[in-house]
Amino acid sequence: MPKAQSNGIDIEYEEFGQGTPLVLIMGLGAQLVHWPDDFCQQLASRGFRVVRFDNRDSGLSSKIQGRAGNPRLLIARALAGMPIDAIYTLNDMADDVAGLLDALGIDSAHVAGVSMGGMIAQTLAILHPHRVRSLTSIMSTPGGRRYMLAKPRALRALFRPVRPVREHVVENAVHVFRTIAGRRYPPDDTLVRATAGSAFDRGFFPAGFVRHTAAVLASGSRAGALRFVRVPSLVLHGSDDPLIFPSAARATARAIPGARLHIIDGWGHNLPRAIWPTVIEEIVQIAQRGDQRASTRSART
Repeated sequence: MPKAQSNGIDIEYEEFGQGTPLVLIMGLGAQLVHWPDDFCQQLASRGFRVVRFDNRDSGLSSKIQGRAGNPRLLIARALAGMPIDAIYTLNDMADDVAGLLDALGIDSAHVAGVSMGGMIAQTLAILHPHRVRSLTSIMSTPGGRRYMLAKPRALRALFRPVRPVREHVVENAVHVFRTIAGRRYPPDDTLVRATAGSAFDRGFFPAGFVRHTAAVLASGSRAGALRFVRVPSLVLHGSDDPLIFPSAARATARAIPGARLHIIDGWGHNLPRAIWPTVIEEIVQIAQRGDQRASTRSART
């Protein structure tokens, strides 16, 4: 896979198909392989040039020097309203995406992100509005302390220590996704194991997970700034998400003028194959709105 120079670091990326660019942004500690190949191919078959990449501090992208810290302490400090000592913030990670677009010769793209990736996508639309044709925020939040709350079992699964041994890491991933899945869309254990194994082989880097957590907590609320986002926007969320409650999705949709909100019954905090048709169709529809808007603006100029 190729690397791009972006925002002073190296970003590992991969592309599928040809057409209008669609950038997919992953969440906490996750790698580009967490966007399944088949999912990307299906999007490519709908006319997109799909770009997936490793965020900084994950996979094969640059690792940032500095102390990682303890995620539980970071969350406790954030809930108490105390400052978070983060090496970088979501602003920097959004700038990484803008730099990747520059490196790929892409003026503007449709952007979709899950969890922390949704936060980065929102931040990109705030900081670099001319680079975003449409915005899809999936199982994410507008930031702020009130949306940090989660079911204790989900937090325990997400932050429990794991031995740096491939077998343990893979089985821990199965445990995590079984815990955070919804009642109607359980995870595909075979896919989870394959993805976790691939991610371990590419680069097991738990410090990046902690730094991503710090970046999220240090970035605060985007609710006020989201009111200035003017691109067609979609907010997707599951009614059974135990990690980020649906109230966060509703707040995100309220903050973005004209945003479409779709709460899917029984879906949790995962991306199982059974949910792909719905997610892909929603992305296609919001992208079509974005393309129509871009064409109209181009005709006027």
